[in-house]
Formats: sequence, C-alpha cells, structure tokens
Amino acid sequence: MTLPRRKFMQLAAGAAALPVVSPAAVAADYPIRPVKIIAGFPAGCAVDVVARLIADWLSRRLNGEFVVENRPGAANNIGTEDMIRSPADGYTLLLTNPTNAINATYYAQL
Repeated sequence: MTLPRRKFMQLAAGAAALPVVSPAAVAADYPIRPVKIIAGFPAGCAVDVVARLIADWLSRRLNGEFVVENRPGAANNIGTEDMIRSPADGYTLLLTNPTNAINATYYAQL
C-alpha cells in the first residue's frame, strides 16, 4: 500500500500538533475534595500499609487529600459493601487483595 505524499504530510502535521493541543483538553482539577481510600482490613496489615503508601504518593502527586479508612470485618465484605454504596464520583477508592475473588466463591448471595 502506498501512501500519497499529501496524505502523509497531513498525518505528520496532525501528529506533531497533538502534544500542543493535549494540555488544553485537560479536565477540571482533581481532587477538589478529600478522596477516601477504603481498606477492608485492620490497621497495620499489609493492605493498610500499601493503602497508606499509595495515599501519600497520590497526595503529593495530585496536590489533594487522600484519606485511608479501615473497614475490617467479614473477610473484607464490609469494606467492599461500603465502596459499592458510595456515589460513583471517583472520590471513594477500594484497595483489596484476592480475598474478594475468594469470597465470591464462598458466599452465594454476596
């Protein structure tokens, strides 16, 4: 397949202009309010430590407040249910491990 010279030049110009146009298409600032990271395990466990490291990194990277909330119990089902019932606006995150996949096989009405 041969590409005509004019079409090639149009594609090259479009590709060169793309990085210049992209910053103008950035969405509104995120986060504008605190973001909650739910860890369905007790404080001090591996999931909690990772959640706090992620929250610290995101806070510095995005210049916002990221808060870790521990919701232990019922093999992570309490934290997951809290996440499901929160509004789908991107201000509630869930950090988990393979426990959720295992719970789906144990409980019929999860």
